[in-house]
Amino acid sequence: MKMSFTKAALLGMTAAGVVSLAGEAQAAAHGTSACLITKTDTNPFFVKMKEGAQAKADELGVSLKTFAGRIDGDTETQIAAIETCIADGASGILITASDTAAIVPSVEKAKEAGLLVIALDTPLNPIDAAHATFATDNFLAGELIGKWAAATMGDAAADAKIAMLDLAISQPTVGVLRDQGFLQGFGIELGDPNKWGDEDDARIVGHDVTAGNEEGGRTAMENLLVKDPDINVVYTINEPAAAGAYQALQQMGSTDGVLITSVDGGCPGVQNVADGVIGATSQQYPLRMASLGIEAIAKFAEDGTVPEPTEGKDFFDTGVALVTDAPVDGVESISVEEGLELCWG
Repeated sequence: MKMSFTKAALLGMTAAGVVSLAGEAQAAAHGTSACLITKTDTNPFFVKMKEGAQAKADELGVSLKTFAGRIDGDTETQIAAIETCIADGASGILITASDTAAIVPSVEKAKEAGLLVIALDTPLNPIDAAHATFATDNFLAGELIGKWAAATMGDAAADAKIAMLDLAISQPTVGVLRDQGFLQGFGIELGDPNKWGDEDDARIVGHDVTAGNEEGGRTAMENLLVKDPDINVVYTINEPAAAGAYQALQQMGSTDGVLITSVDGGCPGVQNVADGVIGATSQQYPLRMASLGIEAIAKFAEDGTVPEPTEGKDFFDTGVALVTDAPVDGVESISVEEGLELCWG
């Protein structure tokens, strides 16, 4: 099912109840400072997030400091960054946590010091440890690619051999949500939906972790191909991992008939959909997350307003769309051409 989905329509989505008009926020932002703490500063997703935060900070006159872990999973550097933000008297923190549980005591310390803390992209564990979460509906993102893969396979989905390429052993919430969404979308019964790896469906060849990068995706795919060289469906946590998985399949001469799915929507990833490396990806919008986050900090500094979640959800939903040039009935999607207009990185 094709869905009409234009750039103007997406970027025009309102944030009622979350932020004030930009002019009001600008007037209030004098003396306001914010911190952006990302998992790394190399992943294009976080590069775009930083770009969105800086652009909005410049627009509103907010002083912005940015920090990043050395690698995905570097919680110690993120904790040190929170300490710096508290010491600097920042008005608020935007954070994509590497370890969503381990970071919570530091987040609580920031909140006690009077800072607004907003989780971007990756909900904390528990989610209410942050004042608010601005994120993709990561379960839906996974569910979309799972439904697409099952519908694309048709009757053959009953005998699929699935490789699950996850993020990290620590199972951050973003990885769990995408993984479990994919499995549910594909029609696989979940165990505990708050973790991956406890499913007993024989179609799952196995789970391995990628650290969200190309090298990790390649290694994880190689490991699972040793278990079963006939894998024909691949879930990947993100598009760099998908690119690595494809390389491993190429080396084995096993790319024909294998569906690779992913989540991100970066320009290289969407181009990989165009090139047939990835069959479908769920596109998210990091610039919007960070931009709204800066506006929310400015509003909080003005009058103490704490952002409200999207109605019916426990976070503010910043949007997701399935990108593919092989649409299927019953699963809304946008074309690669539309995805390239909306992509980042």
